[in-house]
Parts: sequence; C-alpha cells; structure tokens
Amino acid sequence: MFGNLPRFVFFTGKGGVGKTSLACATALSLADRGKKTLLVSTDPASNVGQVFEIGIGNRITPIPQVSGLDAIEIDPQKAAAQYRERIVGPMRGVLPEKALKSIEEQLSGACTTEIAAFDEFTALLTDDELIGSYDHVVFDTAPTGHTIRLLKLPGAWSGFLDAGKGDASCLGPLAGLEKQRSRYARAVERLSDGEVTRLVLVARPRLSALAELARTSRELSAIGIRNQQLAVNGLMPDEISGDPLAAALARKDRSALAAMDADLARVPRETFLLRAESLVGVGALRRFAKGAAERPAAAAARHTTREEFPSLGSLVEQIERPGRGLVMFMGKGGVGKTTLAAAVAAELAGRGHEVLLTTTDPAAHLAETLGEALPRITLSRIDPAVETARYRAQVLETQGAHLDGEARALLEEDLRSPCTEEIAVFQAFSRIIRDSSRHFVVMDTAPTGHTLLLLDATGSYHRDIVRHAASGAQARLVTPMMRLQDPEQTKILIVTLAETTPVLEAAHLQDDLRRAGIEPWGWIVNSSLAAAQSRDPLLRFRAAAELGEIAKVREGLAERFAVVPMQAEEPAGAERLRALCAPPKAPAA
Repeated sequence: MFGNLPRFVFFTGKGGVGKTSLACATALSLADRGKKTLLVSTDPASNVGQVFEIGIGNRITPIPQVSGLDAIEIDPQKAAAQYRERIVGPMRGVLPEKALKSIEEQLSGACTTEIAAFDEFTALLTDDELIGSYDHVVFDTAPTGHTIRLLKLPGAWSGFLDAGKGDASCLGPLAGLEKQRSRYARAVERLSDGEVTRLVLVARPRLSALAELARTSRELSAIGIRNQQLAVNGLMPDEISGDPLAAALARKDRSALAAMDADLARVPRETFLLRAESLVGVGALRRFAKGAAERPAAAAARHTTREEFPSLGSLVEQIERPGRGLVMFMGKGGVGKTTLAAAVAAELAGRGHEVLLTTTDPAAHLAETLGEALPRITLSRIDPAVETARYRAQVLETQGAHLDGEARALLEEDLRSPCTEEIAVFQAFSRIIRDSSRHFVVMDTAPTGHTLLLLDATGSYHRDIVRHAASGAQARLVTPMMRLQDPEQTKILIVTLAETTPVLEAAHLQDDLRRAGIEPWGWIVNSSLAAAQSRDPLLRFRAAAELGEIAKVREGLAERFAVVPMQAEEPAGAERLRALCAPPKAPAA
C-alpha cells in the first residue's frame, strides 16, 4: 500500500474516516519491508495502542511482533493543558481573575489544541538525532492549512498581543511559540518539501466529504504542500449479497467517486474496501495492508441486532409541545445535520406549525432536500462568506487601523480562522433568534460553545447589549446568549454517527457547550446500520460494532436520544424526510 513513500508521511482528514487504521497499516507495511519506522499519533481520538493491543502513551515504544516498528502517542488535550499553563501560569496573581478567565477561554479552542500538538510533534520532526535512526516517520493526523499559514508568517506573535494590538482567536495560542520560532520554521520547511514529505488526504466515498477534501487539497497546494495522495477508505465492495441496502450503498459510493472534483481526481489515489474485520492486532493489519480478500460471511452472519431504539419522531413530539422555539442542529461536518434539520422542519410543518428553516452550511441545499416548496415552511440562508467578509472588514477598520504591516498581516491571517466565521455567523443568527418566540426556528449548523464563550469573554455581543440597555429595561432584556442558555426556548441537538471518533468529537462539543452554560437537549445517532434492516453479512457485522457506541450515547452522554437508520437513498422530499421520524424497524434476523 502507498508504494514509494518519502521519509515523512502525514495522514489527514475528518474524524472517523480511518486515518489511524491507514497510518498503522502503512507503518507496519514499511517495517515489514525492512524499513525502520516510527509511528506518531497526535489524534485526540487516537487508539494506536488499541490497534496494536499494547500500551503506548507519550513515549517511544517498540511494537511487539513487528521488527523495526516503534510508536508514540501524543495526547493533544494534555499537551494543550500544559501549553495553556505555560502561557497563563506567569500571569496568576498578577492579572485579575476575570482577565485570566478571558485568556484561558481564548486558549481553550481547537486552534490551541492543534498548535499544542504541533508544538509536540515538531520536536520530533526537527530532532535530527532521534529521527536519524529511522527510515520513515508516519504521522497520524496533520496540521491544517490555516495553522501552517500562521506558522509561516513572520512577526512577533507574543509582541502583537503584549502591545494590546489584538485579541483575536488564534493569535493567543501563538504567543507560546515565540521561543521555538526557528524550530517551527524548519518543521514547516520539511512539510512543504515534496522530496521528503507526502500528505495523504483520507476520506469516505461521500459527495460532501470529497467536496470538502477538494477544498483542503487546494488550500494546501496554495501554501506549497503539493505532494499529496488521496485515500478513499470504506468503499462498498461490488460483490454484494443482493441485499437492497448494500446495493444502494455501493451505487452511492461509485456515484460519489464519479462526481469528484476534477482537481482532486488528478491527485494519485488509493482505494480501500469496507471490511467486516476489525483492524485490531498485527494479523488483521497485515491482511489489510496486503489487500487480502476478507468476507467472513459465516462469522458476520452471527452478528445481528434486535434492539429497538428511540425514533426521531419521539424527539419531535417533545419539541412540538411548547408550539414554538429554537431548534439547533450541531455536529461535525458529514454527519447529516442538513437532512435531519429538514426532516424535523417538515414533520413540524406537517403537524400544522409555522417553521423557519435556516442554514449557514455552504454545502447545504435545503431547497433540493425539501424537494418542493412546502406549506408553512419558510427557507432562509445566512451566507457565511458575506457575513465573514463584513465582520473582517469591521475588525480591520477598528483594530487594524493603526497596525504596522507585519502586525496587520497577522491579524488578517487570524481573521481567516474558522472561529472568525462562527463569530460572524452568530451575529447574523442573532437577528433570527428573536423569531423563535413566535414560531419554530430550525437552524442547520450553529456556532460552537467555545465560540460563544469567546464572544462573551472579549466583551462581545451579550455584555454590550446588557450594558447599553436602559436600567429599567435590563430586567426584561433577553439577549441571544440568554435564549441559547434557556432550555425552554432553545433545544440543541447534537448529531453524530455510531463510530468511535464521531462520538468522541460530539462529546467534546457537548463539553464546550456546557462551559458556555448551554446544556444540549438531546443527541441523534444518524445513519445507523444497527437500526436498519439488512441481510448483507458485511453490514450486519458492522451493525453489531455500532452497539457499543450507541450505548455510550444512551448511558453516559445524552439525556434523551434518537437513532435514525441508514437510508438506501438520500432522503429528499417531504414524504421521505418525514419517514425519518417514523419508528425504526427491528433489523432482519
């Protein structure tokens, strides 16, 4: 697999696409060919130790049964905590507690975690004495284009902040990088050197996933990282059992590949079939790396589920009771938020309620999903590009007016971060939130808890409104943030898939929301094979593997939840959307 690899290999992609499995199998394959190899994981959901069935942790550990293979797991959450303390610690006892909390929140987002992880693995990437003993270093998870751009910029990051010239979302984390600047320059140089580095872009064969990966590929190419390879993971086999669901999934996978972005289609590609066998243990990894045929029909047939799960309709019944309110769908990209938001809106409208259905997702096609104009549903769309451009211009006009060229370049780069878009979009959302006091407002895609806290911590929207309200009106004032924190007015639904990494990412999102004083109302486990009827042995095997993740949601994460079955066809039109709210049928025996 992945023949003729350079010295450094990075795997990148959304959570749950199989980066860890591919990285482990690649590292093992290199070692089996006599290449001394180091496997480095910076994935917050890393299970490299589980894959090899040993404890690894933050130390270089030889892998038993694989001569020449070592591994190390960098815990990005622990690295981020240590990183925050390095920056905030010297300020304790000097700054007021309120100011410290504001700084800590700026250092609590995904940008800090990524930079802290980058801080850890660049120590490996630039340690010539250490890596000199290895032929290959394989990284499970790579930094995003935004972080690499930030690290390539010249300028005094800490000085920018110390001088009070800015308080933006990603410059705070960069303050801790000042002392290691030369090391980062060498690391970025190696990342951009196609002779020694390859970036493997990993995706599932889904239209939305491939479209997003095409954007990532272009962004990386624009900053000089052009030695890319595409890995399409989890493709349904052509030889299926005749099961309608399996046949439909195979057609969808092939259609997605056929419709791939032309630029992405030109990137060298490897395709890996969906497998029943769990990629745990050296034997399973070797079979996968060698492409050994594997369809254990007899074993898979023994795996089935008869469990019944709460339906999406059971949540809608509870959502409907007040007769109005805000319903927000949150979750990582690719989990089906748009479809579920449209389904709930269609069901509420079908029950006689007026509904405003709105989205900020640039890839969302609400009109196509609904199929036709439906009575009692009004569509709206907040254009993130327009709102973000407006917000950037405002910040540059106010905060950037008196900056020198270097500092302004830093501010402009920070304003390209994902946090900036969420902040800009929230301001537009705030204009719509008021409507939920009169009827239902269903929102597809929402700002994260960290972004909401960042807004509040920087003297943002909520406090400004309260401060400028007349003294007599403050008691009656209801700000957008207050509405989001009130479960009587807002119901936040976290959408995930019944897989390890998506569930972990959704749990982190829930933690962010709770820090902002917002309690998620419920969870939806989408596209579940365990809730679908399938006689295909491969799908039944994978359905059984979902049960542990669904149990995590039910028993430890969600106050209330629903499970939506995997669909043979994309739900479009009111009839199919409302069918998602029907009770799931028990899987076939």
